[in-house]
Amino acid sequence: MDPVRDLLGLTADYSSRFLESLDERRIRPDASIEELRAALGGPLPETETDAGQVVAELIEAAEPGLMAMPSGRFFGFVLGGALPAAIAADWLTSVWDQNAGLIGPTPSAGVVEEVAIEWLRELLGLPAGVSAGFVTGCQMAHMTALAAARHHVLAAADWDLARDGLQGAPRIRVLVGEQRHVTIDRALRYLGIGSAQIEAVGMRSDALREALAAGSGPTIVCAEAGNVNTGAFDPLDEVADAVAGSGAWLHVDGAFGLWAAASPRFRHLVAGAERADSWATDAHKWLNVPFDCGIAFCAHPASHRAAMAVRATYLEQVDEETAREPMDWNPEFSRRARGFPVYAAIRALGRQGIAAMVERCCDHATRFAELLGSEPGVEILNDVVLNQVLVRFGDDDETTRATIAAVQDDGTCWLSGTVWDDKAAMRISVSNWRTSDDDVERSAAAILAAAAVAGAVTAT
Repeated sequence: MDPVRDLLGLTADYSSRFLESLDERRIRPDASIEELRAALGGPLPETETDAGQVVAELIEAAEPGLMAMPSGRFFGFVLGGALPAAIAADWLTSVWDQNAGLIGPTPSAGVVEEVAIEWLRELLGLPAGVSAGFVTGCQMAHMTALAAARHHVLAAADWDLARDGLQGAPRIRVLVGEQRHVTIDRALRYLGIGSAQIEAVGMRSDALREALAAGSGPTIVCAEAGNVNTGAFDPLDEVADAVAGSGAWLHVDGAFGLWAAASPRFRHLVAGAERADSWATDAHKWLNVPFDCGIAFCAHPASHRAAMAVRATYLEQVDEETAREPMDWNPEFSRRARGFPVYAAIRALGRQGIAAMVERCCDHATRFAELLGSEPGVEILNDVVLNQVLVRFGDDDETTRATIAAVQDDGTCWLSGTVWDDKAAMRISVSNWRTSDDDVERSAAAILAAAAVAGAVTAT
């Protein structure tokens, strides 16, 4: 008997059964936080416990508190369900247990990142020669890209950030849209750029030109490819036209929307994105790899490296002309080899499969809008341009929120609430490869049943 083989076999068997349960599993967790504390808590263990027992008891205690996020009927956030090939590659990543900070000690992890980055660049329609770094998610992708931006615009103002820091540095202006994602502001805060330096402006050519002309000095512009509520896109070509020649840095938040570039049907939505200076996106969204995986891209590799790279005598680093040193492009040193699942996902689907997945999700979103919007008392608040649907019930906040709560409690599907134009709304996000036509039909029926209970529609 090999205890390690037995342990991994137990884990693999449970994992397969968990994935097989997703088609019929209730989406919401069944245990309360208090129940989970009682099941998982206790005093610090004093002695060893058999690993098989630990894993078996962890499964038993944690299972009731799991949200079925990988299910095709989870629409609460813009999350993908991990592809089988990506899951398997992620398991291998854990088994291989490589620290992907340096390419020298683990050349496979470094080279697979190089290959995956080039494939991603081509899929997302980015220019040749961009640099990229794998990070935890779009939050850190923003921070990484905007750190490069900060270095670049200050260098253009003759300020050596690496030597002199931010104290006394020229003031940086950041122009953003009103509906930007909160991770933009948070990333800027991490970088020492406060809310007083952030100006919300209209992301249209005339308004942006006027805003750029109204100030001077180092400037960063943040545009949006895919609003987290509506899926809408800033007119990126117009934005790029306005920024061109101004000396400002253009960053694109493409957490999920940048993946429209992978689809011939939706590529027009990101026209102009290739003209930006940096981009941030998530692979654990529309590429459907396991958490966590974000990517920061930069059209100015020298500024990107200057913002991120570090050297030490004890680190055996390769010459930058010889190979790509992973730690030069992200804020981490010790980190997971995130390139393996990305590589596997792209190999498994190919260009055509990725395009089909994106388009299928968007078709599902359109179908949701059709099924729900055809009912009296139900209003679709947005033009469904991509994979996001905003729904309002009974034309009041109380009924809408009651419907959302009833859907979440029912467990057929799970989705979240939001506020749009000062109105409560249900937000449906479709970005999972597992979502089927049947998932959409079942979920829409459950939503309408909940709306009937809340008094928004008449039960049928």
